[in-house]
Amino acid sequence: MKLDPSRLNDPRHSAVRLLIALVLLILTSPFVEDLPGGDLIEAILLTVVMVSAVRAVGGKRRTFIIAVVLVAPILAGKWINHFRPDLVPAVAFLLPTVIFFGFVVAHLLRFLVRAPRVDSNVLCAGIAGFLMLGLLWTPLYVTVARLNPSAFAVASSPAAGTTLDGFNGFYFSFITLCTVGYGDITPVSRAAKMLAVVEAITGLFYMAVLISRLVSMHSSARDPGETD
Repeated sequence: MKLDPSRLNDPRHSAVRLLIALVLLILTSPFVEDLPGGDLIEAILLTVVMVSAVRAVGGKRRTFIIAVVLVAPILAGKWINHFRPDLVPAVAFLLPTVIFFGFVVAHLLRFLVRAPRVDSNVLCAGIAGFLMLGLLWTPLYVTVARLNPSAFAVASSPAAGTTLDGFNGFYFSFITLCTVGYGDITPVSRAAKMLAVVEAITGLFYMAVLISRLVSMHSSARDPGETD
């Protein structure tokens, strides 16, 4: 069978790499902030995630070009901010990051809906999409907290910090996505509460769609003549 070059960047070939990059970023996030050069490590890991995301959704030329156009200013702003924060403030690429992650999640979900059968790549794409949702909401919370410093009430313990920035924003996003809510970080303003509600609902609907689609694909893949 002749290999179609246009499918080399299809999610079924790159979802595993994206999931590995996401897991690596998530597992190291609590520790890199306190390391010497932690900002540089975080920038490298985020770059790896974004490049992997572009490859995961770039199965078609048009989609690949759109993904590159969306991610290029984000990465440029991130690295310029790292070396010259006076030129590009961090808030300048927070909302473009939301748009890019939303684009990636939408295409991963589209791949899941159209996949003919359940395999390791489909499962990796499903998990990666869920993790990307957590990353998608993080810059939204950080933006709200920067616009209104009293939008969130953060526990006053030294380990927790005092602002919703960096790892605190990342932590709150995933806790909200999983609908856990430990109470150490609480949304106070209406905008913050609205974002938390929408993220929780989005996470629940995503898991409902994912599970129902996986069950549907598994059922359709069984032999019609098979009996229990």
